[in-house]
Amino acid sequence: MSVQEELIEFVGDALRAGQPRERIAQVLLEAGWEKDQVERAVARFAAVDFPIPVPRPRPYLSAREAFLYLVMFATLYVSAFALGQFFFSLIDRGFPDATRPQSGQMFRDSIRWSVANLIVAFPIFAALAISTQRTITRDPARRASKVRKWLTYVTLFLGAAVLIGDVIGLLNAVLKGEVPTRFLLKVLTVGVIAGTAFTYYLTQLRRDESREEGA
Repeated sequence: MSVQEELIEFVGDALRAGQPRERIAQVLLEAGWEKDQVERAVARFAAVDFPIPVPRPRPYLSAREAFLYLVMFATLYVSAFALGQFFFSLIDRGFPDATRPQSGQMFRDSIRWSVANLIVAFPIFAALAISTQRTITRDPARRASKVRKWLTYVTLFLGAAVLIGDVIGLLNAVLKGEVPTRFLLKVLTVGVIAGTAFTYYLTQLRRDESREEGA
């Protein structure tokens, strides 16, 4: 039995004995346990009115869900990249770079490739996102999926990295003394796409955590 499992067992025994959660946490802190260890142990049991302690769902790993979430997030990344490429092509067409001329054929090829990716990837992402959300609504314990949480954090990391790079690029251009319209529009495009994904998944993650705390 690990140290954390021993602590969880103690909390369960104390709850069975009728001790309030606040008192259990206080006693453990006075005994020298770390605050985060105590909070995790107490949080393992739902704050519901029942004669015996009710454990909360534990994080789990499902091969089927791993496949679905991997496909869902992969198609999200492909859709985001294709959408960015689509707008980049339009921006380059509307505000051409004299040092890097773009032929009509290059423009059409870029647009076709972006649209083809969006037509295939985005419907798959949307269908899987709706399906998994409905599944979670029917069975809230599905929020404990390890794959879902890990991929959500990976998406937040990628979104944050892109946004940071976007701001750095913009600041570099400002410090150089010129911000071409073409460059500014591309920075805004990247910021909107990455910012939307980052905000959505951060909000979803915080909502899940608040529900876990209030359960």
